[in-house]
Amino acid sequence: MSSPPPELLDTMQHIGGLLKRGDLRGAHDRLQAVVEAHPDYAEALRLLGGVRQSFGETDSAEALLRKAMALDPGWGPTLFTLGELLLQRGRSDEAVPLLKRAAQRMPQAALLLARHYNDRQQPAEALAVAAPLCEAGQLQPDLVTQHVAALSALGRQDEAVALYRRFADAAPDHPAAMHALAIALGAANQHTEAERTARHALNRGHRSAAVYFTQASSLVTLGDFEAAETALRECLRLEPRHLDAHDHLARLVWMRTGDAAQATAALDQTLQGAPGDEALLAAKAAVLQGADDVRGAYACLAAAAARPHASPALLVRAGLAALEFDPATALTLAERALQLSPNATPSRTLLTASLLGIGDARRALEHAELLLSAAPDDQYLIALQTTAWRMLGDARYDVWCNYPQRVRPRRLQAPPAWQDLAGFLADLKRSLQRLHQRHDHPLLFQSLRRGTETTGDLTREQDPVIQALFNAFDAPIRDYLAYIGTGNDPLRRRNRGTYQYNGGWSVRLRSAGYHTNHVHPRGWLSSAFYVDLPEGMAGNATSQEGCLAFGEPGMPTAPPLPVQHVVRPEPGMLVLFPSYFWHGTLPFHSTQTRLTVAFDVVPERER
Repeated sequence: MSSPPPELLDTMQHIGGLLKRGDLRGAHDRLQAVVEAHPDYAEALRLLGGVRQSFGETDSAEALLRKAMALDPGWGPTLFTLGELLLQRGRSDEAVPLLKRAAQRMPQAALLLARHYNDRQQPAEALAVAAPLCEAGQLQPDLVTQHVAALSALGRQDEAVALYRRFADAAPDHPAAMHALAIALGAANQHTEAERTARHALNRGHRSAAVYFTQASSLVTLGDFEAAETALRECLRLEPRHLDAHDHLARLVWMRTGDAAQATAALDQTLQGAPGDEALLAAKAAVLQGADDVRGAYACLAAAAARPHASPALLVRAGLAALEFDPATALTLAERALQLSPNATPSRTLLTASLLGIGDARRALEHAELLLSAAPDDQYLIALQTTAWRMLGDARYDVWCNYPQRVRPRRLQAPPAWQDLAGFLADLKRSLQRLHQRHDHPLLFQSLRRGTETTGDLTREQDPVIQALFNAFDAPIRDYLAYIGTGNDPLRRRNRGTYQYNGGWSVRLRSAGYHTNHVHPRGWLSSAFYVDLPEGMAGNATSQEGCLAFGEPGMPTAPPLPVQHVVRPEPGMLVLFPSYFWHGTLPFHSTQTRLTVAFDVVPERER
C-alpha cells in the first residue's frame, strides 16, 4: 500500500483530534469525505467503520471494515476492530480467528480474546492467550486480571502469585510489577497483603485509576468500607468513566445508606458531562434495578432505547428492566436488539424470557434450545427451557425437575473438633455475625430482600470455624454425587464424582425478609445450610414462613406458575439441589434473624 500524500495525513491527524475530543459526528463527516475522495485508503475505512459502529450502524460498519481488511489483510487494528464488532454481534466463530491474528501484534486484541474466553468459562483458552504476554513481562493491568482469572478458575492461584511475586521481587520499585502482584494476591484471597502491595505502588507515585480500583477491591473484602469508598472516588476522579468503579461505589453507598439516589450520585455527576454515554446510563439502570426500582431503571433508559440507532447492549439492559413488569415491552426491545445482532446471546436470552412472559412457550423453547446448543451448561438457560416445558405440559419437565428426588436435605455431622453440632453452630454463628456486622443494608444485585449478605468468598475464609464448615460439607456433596449417578440430563452428564467450590456466602434475613426466586447461572449444584433460625420456625407444620421453595420462576410467566416443592428448614440442615432449579425463600415474621450459608459447586476442572 503506497504512502498517503501529506495533505491526507494532515486531515487524518485533525480527525484523530476530533475523535479524542469525543466529536464523533464531526469525525464521521470528515472521514466520509476522505473515503469518497480516497476509496482505497484502508485506515480511513477502518476509522469510519468504528464510528459507524458507535452509532449502532453495525451493518454499515462491518461492510466498511471488511473492505479495509481486503485492502490491507494484515493490518492489526482492522483485524481487531472487525473482531470486536463480530464478537458484539454474537459471531464468535468469525471473530476469534481475526482476534488471534491481531493478538500476535496487539496486546489489546489478546486482552479482548482472553476476556471473551473467561466470560464463556473457557479458562484454559484464556490462559493460552494471556500467559505468553504476561510471562514475557507485559503487565498491563486488564491483561494481568484476565491471566489471573484464568489461573484462578483452574485452581492455580498460587502459580499466579508466584509469577508476579518474581516480577515484583526483581523490580521492587516498578509500580506495574507491584500492581500485578496485588491483582494476583487479591484473586488468591490474600487481601491484607494485596491491599498493602497496592498501597505501596500508590506510595511510589503510581497513582493510576487501575491501582486505586485494585486497592478498593481488597478493602471491600477486608471490611474497610470507608477506605474503599475513598479509593473508589479517587479512581473516578482520575478516570470518570471507569464502569467497574462506579458499580463498586454504588454498592458501597447503598450498603451504607440504602438510598438509590445517593448510590447513583457519582454516575449522575459523570453523566452531566457525557449525557449520551450508553454504558454509563446502563450502569445507572443496573444500580436502580439492583435496588428493586425496576420502573426507575427502565425510565432511565427509555429515551435512549427509543433512538433508532440504540445499541443492542442498551436495548437488552432496558429490556431486562421492563421484563419484570411489562414482558411485551421487553419482547419488543429484544426483537430490536436481535435484528441488530442476530447471533448475540444476551438478545436471544431476553427474547426467550420475554416470550415466556407473554405466554408463547413454544417459541421460547425454540430459542432456549438454540442458546443451549452453544452453552449447554448455562443454568439460567436450562431454567428457561424447563419452564417452557412446564408451560407446554412436556413430560421432560417432571424428569429434569423431580424435586422430591433431586432436592436432598441432610443433617450435617459436627466437625471433629466439636463435641456436638449445637456447639459447632453456636461458634459458627459468632463467626458469621462478625462478617455481617459490617453491613447496614442488603447488597445490590442480590436476590435477598430485608437482610444482609457477606461480601467475601467464604470458601477462602481464614476463620478456622468457617474452614471446618466447608470441610464438613465434603461428605454430603460426595454422597449426593454418588446418589444422582450419571446420565444424559444436564445434572448427571457432568458428574465425574469430583467437584470444586465456586463461591460461598452467608445471608442474614430480618423480619419480612425473603429471597426472590432465582437460579445460579454458573453453578452446577447449589445449597442452603441453616445455622440459626427464629424460634418456632423449625418443625412448625402449620406455617411455611421462612421455608425454601422450589419451582416458581423468577420472572413473569403467562399463566403464573406456582411453587411446587417446599423444604422446612432446621438448624444444622444442609440442602443440595441442581443450580437450574428456580428457588427462593418465603417471607417470615419474627424479632429474630434467620442465618444461613450457601455455596455453589461445579465439576472439578482439569488443571
